[in-house]
Amino acid sequence: MSNNTASSIRYGTSSFSSNDWVGPFYPQGTQPVDFLKVYAEHFDTVEIDTTYYAIPSKSTVEGWAGKVPDHFTFAAKFPRSIVHGGQDAKPNPDLILQSPKTYELRDKFLETMALLGDKLGPLLIQFPYFPKEVFSHYRTFFDRLDQFLSDLPKEFRYAVELRNNYWMKPFAAELLRSHNTALVLSDYMWMPLGDEIEKDFDPLTTDFSYIRLIGNRKKIEAITKTWSKEIVNQDDRLNRWASFLHRMAQREGNIFVYVNNHYTGHAPATVRRLRRKIDDQKISLK
Repeated sequence: MSNNTASSIRYGTSSFSSNDWVGPFYPQGTQPVDFLKVYAEHFDTVEIDTTYYAIPSKSTVEGWAGKVPDHFTFAAKFPRSIVHGGQDAKPNPDLILQSPKTYELRDKFLETMALLGDKLGPLLIQFPYFPKEVFSHYRTFFDRLDQFLSDLPKEFRYAVELRNNYWMKPFAAELLRSHNTALVLSDYMWMPLGDEIEKDFDPLTTDFSYIRLIGNRKKIEAITKTWSKEIVNQDDRLNRWASFLHRMAQREGNIFVYVNNHYTGHAPATVRRLRRKIDDQKISLK
């Protein structure tokens, strides 16, 4: 594994604002206003999830940009009001990607995130699981997604996350490839892992990859409500991801990997664990 391979993987967490990280990750006494600055001393990318619930103010985004070094990269989620067709947790099938305010919200979101300049990375279009009463046939959804992606401004990078495992098929990859958009690979309950997907089709659909280690929120929250240490052993799955990511890193383009607290209980420690496993792959190939 060459140095170029190692540098092509960008590691981060989903959010940086957990108060439970003060002590195990942030030094004792660190105030929330300083979380991002300290975070950027350890990782070079972060996935912003607050944008899923509301478009941030321009001053907030400019504040983010001012707290990190030039090489830092932000990923951010598209607003739920677009991907759900409204702010309700339950998707509205008639309005998903096509509500009267979809394009107005899209433009406002993109205009705001553009304030990050060169520090802006991929923008995540995260869809929920859609039961059959929402989309009785997959083609209805993908036709709508095709149109939405066609209309997106080309100066941004996009990634699409699907949570219907039976939609993770070659036709989905081909559609996203036609729009130069990444197919997100998620370690999320029933979703197939990267090494399973690559047996069926090539998951690389653009010049970067986007990986999310999410876990089972309901299961882990039955054990803990604090996120200060790893409490779920995911080593077997992390070993598989390390091997998969090593293979993907032989190809061109960056790989963005984000870990959620719900994966093991403490995302920063899991990021470091994964990074060590990938480094071990490098050593074993020398």
